[in-house]
Amino acid sequence: MKKEVLKVENVSMRFNLMEKKVDDLKDYVIKLIKRELRYQEFWALRDVSFSLREGERLGILGLNGAGKSTLLKIIAGVLKATEGKVTIKGKVVPLLELGAGFDLQYTGAENIYLYGAVLGYSKEFIKEKFDEIVEFSELGDFIDVPVKNYSSGMKARLGFSIATIVEPEILILDEVLSVGDAKFRKKSEKKIKAMFDKGITVLFVSHSIEQVRRLCDRAIILDKGRLIADGTVKEVSNLYEKRINEP
Repeated sequence: MKKEVLKVENVSMRFNLMEKKVDDLKDYVIKLIKRELRYQEFWALRDVSFSLREGERLGILGLNGAGKSTLLKIIAGVLKATEGKVTIKGKVVPLLELGAGFDLQYTGAENIYLYGAVLGYSKEFIKEKFDEIVEFSELGDFIDVPVKNYSSGMKARLGFSIATIVEPEILILDEVLSVGDAKFRKKSEKKIKAMFDKGITVLFVSHSIEQVRRLCDRAIILDKGRLIADGTVKEVSNLYEKRINEP
């Protein structure tokens, strides 16, 4: 039996939301001094538990606000769960908000080194892979242009090209295969599939049920922060389709 590489145990995540809108910093400070700031508890996740074995590809389904991205951010270490525990064995590469670590004043080339450092890659490694990253991103001469002049698709393409240059043991994907134009999406999916073929473990969030069916072998459904289904991708995607099509 393949070894367990991820265990999520009774994970819950609470956010404190401000009850009333604060218009500016001055208003915030006045309310803070007067102790007039009121918060409302919001649980994005409640008591979520599951585990993954080496090579499994898990699709995470759920409507907006179900807690999918929050769960991935906790597993990636971006957020710390309010309750519960996550145990990981192996190198994790999260593809969450592509290009979120870019400095808009720097060129694409400079951001390759910057974003690579954010993802934990050494300068030597990035230097070695630089041409490969630029070629895959299809940015050409735009690589020497400041990122502030890039479209959102160009930024996402560069982010994807940097993030997928390594071969992790666990890959976390949050809606990243919807970036760029149709041609680049096809190319991105092909690259991800090639990574799958090497037996990596995957957590995959997508609004496309067809994409989940095509790329995953197992799926779960999150509903208002709770895990309500876990099984084969066929069973769970059919159940999810039925739920979203209910009148």
